Amino acid sequence: MNYCADPFSYHRRVSREVRVGNVGVGGDNPIRVQSMITCDTMDTEASIAQTIELAEVGCEIVRITAPTVKDAANLQHIVRGLRERGCDVPIVADIHFKPEAAMEAAKWVDKVRINPGNYADSKKFKIIEYSDEQYAAELTRIRQRFAPLVELCKERGIAMRIGTNHGSLSDRIMNRYGDTPLGMVESALEFARIARDLDYHAFIFSMKSSNPKVMIAAYRLLVARLSEEGADWNYPIHLGVTEAGEGEDARIKSAIGIGSLLADGIGDTIRVSLTEDSIHEIPVAKALVDSVAAGVSPANSAEIRHRQRSEVRNFRFDPFSYQRRTTKKLEREGVPVGGDELVRVVIRKEQHEKIAHKIDQDGRLQAGDRF
Repeated sequence: MNYCADPFSYHRRVSREVRVGNVGVGGDNPIRVQSMITCDTMDTEASIAQTIELAEVGCEIVRITAPTVKDAANLQHIVRGLRERGCDVPIVADIHFKPEAAMEAAKWVDKVRINPGNYADSKKFKIIEYSDEQYAAELTRIRQRFAPLVELCKERGIAMRIGTNHGSLSDRIMNRYGDTPLGMVESALEFARIARDLDYHAFIFSMKSSNPKVMIAAYRLLVARLSEEGADWNYPIHLGVTEAGEGEDARIKSAIGIGSLLADGIGDTIRVSLTEDSIHEIPVAKALVDSVAAGVSPANSAEIRHRQRSEVRNFRFDPFSYQRRTTKKLEREGVPVGGDELVRVVIRKEQHEKIAHKIDQDGRLQAGDRF
């Protein structure tokens, strides 16, 4: 399976365009930057003010949480207030546990985000061995819960994000696939197949995790699976590291997760999730997009398929599991390096002198000590 056209040079993944209000995502559009307001959705004026503030600093899509039907209904007033003030930024309703809230929100917004892990399931942490028949029955139940939203989005011509979150996989997925990137991918694909069966294609995928390594693995696996499903599974991808935190650490964490995938050519829209005022997310997101902006535009499908076949023949490694490169063991100033030795950490002499008193005879930091 391949997740990118060429692991040695940048080629943006080919995807179809999905319209989110007046903004195109995927296709030949630039990588879009989005964010999320942080105030209470029932506070209409604050929601409008924060949304306008985000739009003014370059946010192209704004997400607003709608945890209840009451919150979802108030989106009507928020959207109306924005349009009356001349702000046409697309609004996305963020839905988790309540299909009823999703149905209400879909009446007013440009896009609905649902999480397959908790949209039709409640987390009970049960260990259940599902037979194939039982699993199929569960999928039928999910279809009955999800289909009305798909039909409403299709009727209104609005978009949807099928946004899997590593921290909220359903018991059904956990029991069959485990707490794994594969489970995240399968959770999203189950919902995508229902949407496709209903001839609805205006959806975008995401595979979010607070762990960048899990997030990168899940997105790469998703793209590889979409490629295997066929050329018409070329849906856009939304990138994000969930709850990255604040300050320098959060920016580094986001750069590792989002930046690695953008370099792979994966990603049509991104959100940097900081526990700071939302306007601070936009410069970080723009910097990440700019890091690949000089890359090659999406090639046509025939070119990419030809490149992929060539790379499969010449590039022999498994991108979905870890294997350390084989090396010879050498000694440097009496210290063994390589082979089956642990990875060595190199630091400057001045830094070592600062922490030397904290290191035990085996070269390890003593318990409770940090750099």
